[in-house]
Amino acid sequence: MTMQFPHGSGRPPAAVHLSIHGLVQGVGFRDALSLRALEYGVDGWVRNRRDGSVEALIQGEADAVEALIRWARHGPPAARVQRLDSRPANPDEVATLRAGFHRMPTA
Repeated sequence: MTMQFPHGSGRPPAAVHLSIHGLVQGVGFRDALSLRALEYGVDGWVRNRRDGSVEALIQGEADAVEALIRWARHGPPAARVQRLDSRPANPDEVATLRAGFHRMPTA
């Protein structure tokens, strides 16, 4: 099922970098985030970090990006998100994005 978000709302597409902390590895967080991103029509990537966090770079319609961030604040049922930091993606990060949503290697 694809989520429908209004197009042409006058809001520019959003690109956001996320850093998600807590019990977020080994609980299916990356797979669940990837599925949600595809449902919402959001492009980007997600990966584990060696410090135990999950990192993501997401881009799409502003409403879809906001919905994905709201979902990521809780994650899948087994996750225990303690903190989610978000910031606008910088131009160099945006330049690395490609169509679709991808799982990247741990960094």
